[in-house]
Amino acid sequence: MSGTLYVVGTPIGNLGDFSPRAAEVLSSVDFIAAEDTRVTVKLLNHFNIKKPMVSYYEHNKVQKSSHIIDRLLNGENCAVVTDAGMPAISDPGIDLVALCHKHGIPVVSVPGPSAIITAAAISGMDVSRFTFEGFLTVNKPKRREHLNEIKDEKRTMIFYEAPHKLAATLKDMLESFGDRNIAIIKELTKIHESVERTTLSEGFKKYDGIKLKGEYVLIIEGKKAEKAEFTEEDGVKLAKDYIKAGMSVSEAAKTAAKETGIKKGDIYKQLTE
Repeated sequence: MSGTLYVVGTPIGNLGDFSPRAAEVLSSVDFIAAEDTRVTVKLLNHFNIKKPMVSYYEHNKVQKSSHIIDRLLNGENCAVVTDAGMPAISDPGIDLVALCHKHGIPVVSVPGPSAIITAAAISGMDVSRFTFEGFLTVNKPKRREHLNEIKDEKRTMIFYEAPHKLAATLKDMLESFGDRNIAIIKELTKIHESVERTTLSEGFKKYDGIKLKGEYVLIIEGKKAEKAEFTEEDGVKLAKDYIKAGMSVSEAAKTAAKETGIKKGDIYKQLTE
């Protein structure tokens, strides 16, 4: 019988956010697959957890995956963790999870903090519907291609960004999206946590040429629907339709004016001439 892969969320800054269940699972598994063992060992030491670790990150996942899968198939239990937040979100953990499903290995979630949801909750932006776009690539052609693909997205968009790329990203977004409202959220759950509501143009102007620290989440409003432009002729035609439906001239002019933005007096004048 195979073991189980536990997908364990870790704090995105404040160690007080580490759940008792997560600590219990890390203490009970046979080994831990960590994005960066140097980061994870600090978490383990803080909670007095002693467990063997294997390194599992973007550039060694192909080599390490088979080793981890073999151990799981032999009955060992493993917890996969990322440096901060939930594994598999903009993280190579997703490949390990997919392989476990392919081999029939049980996958169990141990939920914890997520920068996406945490940032969305404190941004003050409309996040009733949103799309997560992760990190933009440093490859300029692919970066522009990505931004151009989503320039007409109507849902709010959420990105992760590193400090040294923030200004360039704001500039590229401004060029692709036009000027839009944005929430720039820094260092979630840490001492210097901040939420800045601004625009892409003002954000670029502020951060261009400045050396920054910390990790950022960017929440950008989607494309707003363009308002239809009506002519006076459109307003008069609409009013005539309302009159045919039984409205008085005055009521039809008022209703058509409200729907088209054309002045009621102008519509009424055309109807009574």
